[in-house]
Amino acid sequence: MSALLPRPRFLRRDALVIGGASLLVGLLSLAIDPRQPPGFDEAVLSWLGQHLGGPLGDGLLRVYQVSGKTFTPVLVLAALIFLVLRRRWNDVRLLVLSSGGILAVVDLWLKPWFDRSRPHDKLLDVDGRSFPSGHAAGAVAFYFAMVLILSHAHPQRRWPLTLLACAWVALVWLSTLHARAHWPSDLIAGGAVGAAWLTLCLAFWRPGRGDAPPA
Repeated sequence: MSALLPRPRFLRRDALVIGGASLLVGLLSLAIDPRQPPGFDEAVLSWLGQHLGGPLGDGLLRVYQVSGKTFTPVLVLAALIFLVLRRRWNDVRLLVLSSGGILAVVDLWLKPWFDRSRPHDKLLDVDGRSFPSGHAAGAVAFYFAMVLILSHAHPQRRWPLTLLACAWVALVWLSTLHARAHWPSDLIAGGAVGAAWLTLCLAFWRPGRGDAPPA
């Protein structure tokens, strides 16, 4: 068992990230009513509906579809195969924990607990509960885990990879809102959960990195 999950190594900032994310999710949960959205949520979706249409809107819908059940799962599988072939077991552990664990945390625990309905008039056929967004949480956990894995091997590419991940995650979030698959507060909470979960996973990744600078 110790080979699968080594003794975690936490940094001081980890408590701030996990604690801050937990506080944010808790505050958002107090502000929502499972039966109706806050005015802010509805206002944002209404504004986006008025300003995002035509080819741009169609493109965003495609981004949402691809990022949810096509592109990201294939990318996760490809990354796992690559890491296994390279025998980078510590990175495999991080990827499995971050991308697989976050789905279990959100879909099996948090969503049933809060039991919030999705927005009305969805532009795509999406089912399930809404808060927090698994789409947002999974994107943060997976793509930024990949940034850390890749930048550990190529430190000079850390910032370009970080900017690329930020741009893609932002596009995924925008597409989610345009599709009316989630309320804005769902995405904020999902991002916080994803950041907290990734931070926890990193504590089990650091012991296998040797003397590299802490991530």
